[in-house]
Amino acid sequence: MDAVILAMLAKYQCQTEDEFENALKQIMQQIALLGLWRSKFYEHAAFYGGTALRILYGLNRFSEDLDFSLLYADPLFSLTPYLSAIQEELTAFGFSVEITLKKKNIDTAIHSAFLKSNTQQHLISVNAPPAIKEAIHARKVMTIKLEVDTNPPLGFTTQTRPLLNPIPFWVKSYSLSDQFSGKLSACLCRQWKNKVKGRDWYDFLWFLQQGVKFNRAFLETRLREFGFYVDEDPLSMAVLKKLLISKIESLNIEWAKEDINKFIKDPSEIDAWSKSLFLAAVDMLAAND
Repeated sequence: MDAVILAMLAKYQCQTEDEFENALKQIMQQIALLGLWRSKFYEHAAFYGGTALRILYGLNRFSEDLDFSLLYADPLFSLTPYLSAIQEELTAFGFSVEITLKKKNIDTAIHSAFLKSNTQQHLISVNAPPAIKEAIHARKVMTIKLEVDTNPPLGFTTQTRPLLNPIPFWVKSYSLSDQFSGKLSACLCRQWKNKVKGRDWYDFLWFLQQGVKFNRAFLETRLREFGFYVDEDPLSMAVLKKLLISKIESLNIEWAKEDINKFIKDPSEIDAWSKSLFLAAVDMLAAND
């Protein structure tokens, strides 16, 4: 394995199987971002979502997916050449990865691909402790999903952020205010059933901790495109808070905790989670207009 990758891995101070696997996935994600930069992908798209927040802004939770939005609608967009660039970059750093484009069974603007690699093979390559390597099934696969929205809600702004590892390069992402708007729309529009996304609510609190103000116009655009907000009047703060309060009142806190526990190292971070906490947090919301 490349010495740069070993140095990156050492910073994680991994002790358990899950820690080693998550660290390797995070390193692979950064290499994938590097491959996209080399292929000029960020001239056409911006990075957003949980992984963008972790890699670029310091969100303290693991996120598996790489989510992107085109800067403008393009029904003819092809992900294929960029996947080749990712493959070349990962191979150059010593990762053996299979990348496949997901075949679409329905007409959708979301283009998806999966990066798959053998977990045990990579643990051997990075000299993981014998007990860790032996605990992994020989056929266990690490998977990273990459998605691109080719017909996104528009009206967002972008920032270009530097990454220094595995080499210095640049990544274009949604601005933090628009990332927050996207997260608020996820909190409101996501259909739960029995799979509450505690990650959404963890991120919601994180934005407030950072003092980030959301972009009300972009949030309204997203909610209207998703068919969630259909009133003729513009989305007011009072209406938004009412919608969030209604969602929180139906939130199953224990299910939300169960979801986020898989993505954080310290479970005590969420000891105080309750409906009362989230309702109080809603009062702290501020827009940047």
